[in-house]
Amino acid sequence: MEKVIYTPPPDGEIIQESKGRRQVPDKPVIPFIEGDGIGPDIWAAARRVWEAAIAITYKGRREIKWMEILCGEKATASGLPALPPETLEAIRKYRVAIKGPLTTPVGGGLRSLNVSLRQELDLYACVRPVHYYQGTPAPVKQPEKLNVVIFRENTEDVYAGIEWQAGSREAKMLADFVNRELKTPLSSEAGIGIKPITRRNTHRIVKAAIQYALEHQCPSVTLVHKGNIMKYTEGAFRDWGYEIAAQEFGEQTISEKALWEEHQGKLPANRILIKDRIADAMFQQVLLRPDEYSVLATPNLNGDYISDACAAQVGGLGMAPGANIGNGMALFEATHGTAPKYAGQDKVNPGSLLLSGVMMLEYLGWAEAGRAIQTALEKTILSKVVTYDLARQLLGAREVHCSEFADAIIKELSLI
Repeated sequence: MEKVIYTPPPDGEIIQESKGRRQVPDKPVIPFIEGDGIGPDIWAAARRVWEAAIAITYKGRREIKWMEILCGEKATASGLPALPPETLEAIRKYRVAIKGPLTTPVGGGLRSLNVSLRQELDLYACVRPVHYYQGTPAPVKQPEKLNVVIFRENTEDVYAGIEWQAGSREAKMLADFVNRELKTPLSSEAGIGIKPITRRNTHRIVKAAIQYALEHQCPSVTLVHKGNIMKYTEGAFRDWGYEIAAQEFGEQTISEKALWEEHQGKLPANRILIKDRIADAMFQQVLLRPDEYSVLATPNLNGDYISDACAAQVGGLGMAPGANIGNGMALFEATHGTAPKYAGQDKVNPGSLLLSGVMMLEYLGWAEAGRAIQTALEKTILSKVVTYDLARQLLGAREVHCSEFADAIIKELSLI
């Protein structure tokens, strides 16, 4: 098979890391994966908005030099593996990348490319901010009360992919071992998965959440777990979360227990409250008392569920950005699926990918351009010029194509 060669733009520069500090040139090379299904539609729209915002904000001084890398259907259509090694090499080299949605099969077949990218690159923190933009139709009465950032552990839990099909030789061998050696009744016909949760990976995801809270002056970090049932995995996640908070942030944080025992429930100045909630109760909390939460730290599966549930309160996944962040490396992504029935129709809301790009701009230190996009997006929604997903819920809306939505946002950008 012919090796994939990615040709970087001749006038682009590589983002560097030195002593933990990011050094971003004015013309960084950013690899991108267009994505499957609706990927090309939302990519084209979002890219135009990012470029317009950067040009307007920095008046030509800064510019992203894009470099396409292949993954998913576009790779296999070229006779390549779904995840070519060169794609991983490019992300490692250039440190920051962005992608559209990739096809994830249900059941057998190809393993999730999203999970593979996160695990191969050790992008251990899935970061999902959930913020309400005025004018967006939402199913709750006060969507503006929900403003959280979810830090979901990305590399272990049931997403580690350690599982065996029901009836397979491996599943039967494991069931036989568990029954014989551990005296735990387990059907030899069961499909079996293993749920690893480690102190190391819990420490680093909770540490990232606390660091974010400190940098953004957030009042609390909540550990979301099901430790009342899964005591040695999710219960350990809770315990290890409190442990790293005390070890590395003892002067900057306070546990909920200490808050009530030592401070009568009044949060001391310049302290972040570390608390925990059972996962199922947390789903109720984000509906009934959303303004009591600011940063959530979760194991993998809990974070997946709670991210989508929170996004639903502020307009759906079409308005939900996301990033996968590791040490010195980040991959930003649309958080929804490929919606193949809409592929090529210029129909779908590009908001998730667009706002993931805003996260990328903030990561680059170009926050001014990101804020300009957020302002322009909100003004566009308030004018009721929206794509179908929002138009069907918004009285008096003018439904536009994906590309026309981008046009409207760019027009608002020019007026800022």
